[in-house]
Amino acid sequence: MKKIFLLFFVAALFSIRSFAGDTARVLFIGNSYTHFQQMPELVKQFAQETGDVLEWSMSAPGGQTLQQHCTDPATLNFIAQGNWDFVVLQEQSQRPSFPDSQVEQEVFPYARKLDSLIQAASTTGCTRTVFFMTWGRKNGDADNCAGWPPVCTYLGMDSLLQLRYTKMAEDNTATIAPVAKVWRHIIENNPGINLYQSDESHPSAAGTYASALTFYSLFFQKDPAQLTNNFIVNPADAAVIRQAANAVVFDSLYRWTRFDPVYPGMDSIMATYQGQGIWNFAVFNPTPNIIGYQWDFGDGSDPTYETNPTHVYGSPGTYRVCVTLHSSCASIYFCFDIESTVGISEPLLSQQVHLYPNPVNNEGLRIEGLGRPAQYTIYNIVGTQQAAGQLAGSGMTLLPTDKLPAGVYILRLNSGQQTAAFRFVKQD
Repeated sequence: MKKIFLLFFVAALFSIRSFAGDTARVLFIGNSYTHFQQMPELVKQFAQETGDVLEWSMSAPGGQTLQQHCTDPATLNFIAQGNWDFVVLQEQSQRPSFPDSQVEQEVFPYARKLDSLIQAASTTGCTRTVFFMTWGRKNGDADNCAGWPPVCTYLGMDSLLQLRYTKMAEDNTATIAPVAKVWRHIIENNPGINLYQSDESHPSAAGTYASALTFYSLFFQKDPAQLTNNFIVNPADAAVIRQAANAVVFDSLYRWTRFDPVYPGMDSIMATYQGQGIWNFAVFNPTPNIIGYQWDFGDGSDPTYETNPTHVYGSPGTYRVCVTLHSSCASIYFCFDIESTVGISEPLLSQQVHLYPNPVNNEGLRIEGLGRPAQYTIYNIVGTQQAAGQLAGSGMTLLPTDKLPAGVYILRLNSGQQTAAFRFVKQD
């Protein structure tokens, strides 16, 4: 009887790369946080180093709000030119951190209006709106602290900015430029690098460098850690900042483009092991704009362009399988590893293991039928590890779930030769 081995992988667990082309036409709309130290020109220099081209224009008067941009003739004329690859929107530095009711009235409607103008001017339908997630001030917002305590610290203000820019991207099916997250990574891990000017608001050379690396990686979908241009930053600090941009942006590109329908995405891949080195592959729940696939099976064989291919591995081993998903606007490259074992005879994890209850509350997830020791890892739906450990593999095992927030999770089990993953839901 044919044996079937199922593996499910959340997309965010993969190595992801997207190729938007060698030339990117970008319009920056913002204020001094955008134009300070000619940040877009630095992005252009990064692109030149790797053989790419950035053509950019900018409307960024100091202190300008998105509301003001909605009636600014220069901004509107730039948008009307149309067919930009990316249009970057950056709100005034404090507004998105204000109380909810104020942001609902003064920020979100104008983000929506500008995005609608951007999309209306795009004759190809491929223009991507990008929200420039700006950072909290070094010691919080002293101007508004008394009336709105959450912004009294860097962490409080920064967290609100990150939340509101993410909501703007979600509400407008747009892309996020996670500059604030790169800054926070540096502040938390390398506090000796000063990202601020003396006003504790505008970026220092190092801060501008971090911003430009974020946009470079997002526009060209390339690893910023490979660049050698240090700008006017100490070389040692520049290397640290490049690694931060690599870790936050490049290694999680799907996370920042996940709301944008221009990018082909996916919920999971199914790899079915049938024995004797035979594997079936399929994409689950792809976005409807995918127009083509290319599979590379990692063993030196020719690629295939089938949607759901079958491949035979001639010898056991670990193989990196890569699939490129093409849309009319962009392509994304996903990679994951499989272990192919020829002639495996022991019971398959996916057939013998049972989880219950599912959905689960705080009482714990019961695992039965494992039969042998295994390592486990729990990921949330965006691929962030939530828990890990070792299972003894005898009788019934209870995994605690009381510390997991409500949501969808993937439990991955690895018993040496075999790996399997199971989806479960945690309820309040």
